[in-house]
Amino acid sequence: QVQLVESGGGLVQAGGSLRLSCAASGSIMSINYMGVGWYRQAPGKPRELVARITTHGRTSYADSLKGRFTISRDNAKNTVYLQMNSLKPEDTAIYYCNEDLYGSWGQGTQVTVSS
Repeated sequence: QVQLVESGGGLVQAGGSLRLSCAASGSIMSINYMGVGWYRQAPGKPRELVARITTHGRTSYADSLKGRFTISRDNAKNTVYLQMNSLKPEDTAIYYCNEDLYGSWGQGTQVTVSS
């Protein structure tokens, strides 16, 4: 098993930026060897995929978010990031990271974008 911890959420005005971090602990295998996805869930809506990054650094995004969000990984820091720019009120949600080796989820970090 691996424990994922998200951080970096908060309250931001529309048009602002945030960078979320997803760090792993408790596993003998580094997150560097796992594909990682960022998901989000807004109130009353299902959880949706935001972006994914493979162990080789290949990225994919939800079509509606391309150009505003960027997923990346820093293997030296054992961390996956989600850079979110030009934020909109509809981006308000709890953001979660997930890894594809054990299927673990983090506890989520709240992002609130005010208009």
